[in-house]
Amino acid sequence: MPAPRFLDIEYCQTDDVLFPVAMAWSLEDGQMKTVVIAPADEWIPEDADLGDIDLLYLEEQGVPLIELAQELHQDLPDQTVYVDGMDPDEVLVDLIFTAVSMDAPFEIAGIEELITTMPREELDDRRRQLLSDEGLEPRLPENGVYALLLIAREEGLFE
Repeated sequence: MPAPRFLDIEYCQTDDVLFPVAMAWSLEDGQMKTVVIAPADEWIPEDADLGDIDLLYLEEQGVPLIELAQELHQDLPDQTVYVDGMDPDEVLVDLIFTAVSMDAPFEIAGIEELITTMPREELDDRRRQLLSDEGLEPRLPENGVYALLLIAREEGLFE
C-alpha cells in the first residue's frame, strides 16, 4: 500500500503580503522533498513589510516557480495530498500555480479526512507532541510533513 502524500508550506504573511517561501512534500515511498521558493514579482508590492523574510535569500536560493510546478506535477499527479490544516495551504498552492498559469495536479485535504480515528484537536495535539519529542522546529515544512508521516505510520497507513 503506497504511503499517503503530505504537504506543508512555510509562508510570509504580513498586513501587506501572503506568499509561500518554502515547501515540503512526501512521495509515494514515504521519502520527502523540500524546496525554498523564489517568489513571483507580483507577490511583493513595493515597500511591503516582509517581517523577518530575507527576500535576497529567496531570490538567490529559491526554486523558480515553473520548476516547482513541474516537479509537483511529476511527483503528485492526480493525488489527494493531506495537510495539517494549520496554514492557508490551498491559497498558497493556488498562488504558485496561478503565477505559472497551470492547474495544481493534486487535491488538498485536511489530515482529519485521512485519519478519522481521532478528532481534529487530538490530531493537532499529537502533531505538536511529535515535533516536540523529536526536537523539531515547527516552522520548517519538512518537519511538518515528517510529523504527519509519523502519525500516519502510527495509524497503520503504511510501514
